[in-house]
Amino acid sequence: MRTLELFAGAGGLALGAKKAGFHTEALIEYDKHSCQTLRLNFGASTDVIEDDVRNINFKDFRGGIDVVTGGPPCQPFSIGGKAKGNQDQRNMFPYAVDAIRKIQPVGFIFENVRGLLRASFSRYFDYIILQLSYPELEIKSGEAWENHLARLENFHVNGQYKGLKYNVLHRLLNAADFGVPQKRERVFIVGFREDLKADWNFPLPTHSDKSLFFQKNISGEYWLRHGLPNRFNPKPADTSYLFNPNDLKPWVTVRDTIQNLPDPRVGFSEIKNHIFQAGAKSYPGHTGSVLDEPSKTLKAGDHGVPGGENMVILDDGTLRYFTVRESARIQTFPDSFEFPVSWTESMRQIGNAVPVDLAYIVAESVHKTLMMHKINHNAN
Repeated sequence: MRTLELFAGAGGLALGAKKAGFHTEALIEYDKHSCQTLRLNFGASTDVIEDDVRNINFKDFRGGIDVVTGGPPCQPFSIGGKAKGNQDQRNMFPYAVDAIRKIQPVGFIFENVRGLLRASFSRYFDYIILQLSYPELEIKSGEAWENHLARLENFHVNGQYKGLKYNVLHRLLNAADFGVPQKRERVFIVGFREDLKADWNFPLPTHSDKSLFFQKNISGEYWLRHGLPNRFNPKPADTSYLFNPNDLKPWVTVRDTIQNLPDPRVGFSEIKNHIFQAGAKSYPGHTGSVLDEPSKTLKAGDHGVPGGENMVILDDGTLRYFTVRESARIQTFPDSFEFPVSWTESMRQIGNAVPVDLAYIVAESVHKTLMMHKINHNAN
């Protein structure tokens, strides 16, 4: 199964797809620093195309790509940005639709920030989904997007459309619910070409905050695992936390994730990208992540990230910046994955990335569905 990745960034989604069994034929990314990271880590078997997607002739990929993946730039919909949505020239969703129209893959996986689901963007989000469902029903020259939406809605309701069609689902997923040591919500949009008649659903959560609470405050397993004395918190009014939700694993914490890394403040570390950065400060509204919970959502930045999301509060109450390696682990990049750029640029790439393991869980479910369809198709 071959994929083409659009807006590849540092490659979190592509790496998750690779782990799931896909082969990435090409990665398209405009930013030169991200391309450095991609070339170093994906090797000669994957073509890194350093270009703007608006310059790409997607028809060249038709017949050679099974699944299109990517994360169209999120600034137009980000809560942390100006949030202009469809009016922002950085909105790249039309080019993602163009790729689907011209390549006609059997499926696609796109992801974006949770801000895409804001009430103020709900109509435009419906428009995105319908464009992906009926990619050949293009917007006409001079046609307003609202009028194009009305045409798409009409075709969707009357059921008379006979062209290229995708069955599309979307879901807001919290990475922590899937074993990622970070409270990070991302919107995933997954589509299968209608002629496949694929049976598919979004993966169910594998981890929970209640399981973590139980291990920390009821059974004490969490503290025992880390060789620490029990640190019980007051029991909440919600007594459901008292019952062991043993069907789900506990959320993975920052301590779970970085405990075997040496303190970057002490001496030189031979571990790649594990270098101490001074200057971390705490003030109201700007605090770091605690060790015994999943981290806050890492953001694209280094010094001065608004909520202090790129800092960690240590056991003695002091705080410091996460190293690049620690941040990469929190985004579930393997330690073999290197960032050959500056600290500032590395933190930007990591903050913009899709958690690798979250991408893997979604991509694996898609891969299994497509492989089963292929087996059934060949049997017939």
